Order: sequence, then C-alpha cells, then structure tokens
Amino acid sequence: MSDIIRVVAGAILSNGRVLAAQRADNSDQGGLWELPGGKVETAESDHAALIRELQEELGVTVVVTDFLAESVHAYPNKTIHLVAFRCKISSGIPTAREHNALRWLGIDELERVSWAPADQPFLPALARCLNKSAH
Repeated sequence: MSDIIRVVAGAILSNGRVLAAQRADNSDQGGLWELPGGKVETAESDHAALIRELQEELGVTVVVTDFLAESVHAYPNKTIHLVAFRCKISSGIPTAREHNALRWLGIDELERVSWAPADQPFLPALARCLNKSAH
C-alpha cells in the first residue's frame, strides 16, 4: 500500500458558475476535468497549498472561504485524499498554464464533462453551491 497523498482543490465560484480545468493530455487522467489545485507540501496548510497552487496553475490570487467536500480515491499507482474548498478570486484572470482548457460550468453543465474519478464525489456539493448562488 502506497502512502496517501494529500491534495487540495479549489471550487472557484463566480456568477453562478464553477471553474473546471481539463487535465493536460500528458498527465495522469489526461483529458478529464477537475477542480484545479495540487499537492500539499510538507508543513504546508491546506489553505496555503491551495492559494499557492492556484497562483501557479491559473495565475490568480484567491481567498479560500470554506470547506466544500473531500474524497479518498485509489488509483492504480497512488491513493489521494482530495480536499476541496470554496474560493473567490481576489485578483487575476484564470489562465490555463498547466491544463488543456478552463471552462466555467453552470449547474446544468456539471454532468456534461468527464470528471476525474477523485473529483466525481464533489458533484452533489457543487450542485448545492450553484443552486444556492442562483437564488
């Protein structure tokens, strides 16, 4: 059994939509969609890791607002503990620096993209957030 890798993901919400990122073709799960984020470094808090990763991957500064959901997923070569937080962009415009593409998804579009297996458990929580923001 391999060690469990702690990974953080950001549910960046704006105008009733969430930002999804398509994994690069040359990465694990290439072509699948995810909430952007990355590995938590040793002695780094979840929030600090998420702020750093979103700056690196998207070129934005975010404020982490609250916990969204978490999942543990065993891939053939690793197990990840993925923790998602709601975020708001405080500066910058998201740019796909490490992903194939970025896409803002409304509640009716969540099921129209192929999500990475570790992100799939987040869909009900994302739908609840988007449903609340629409009212």
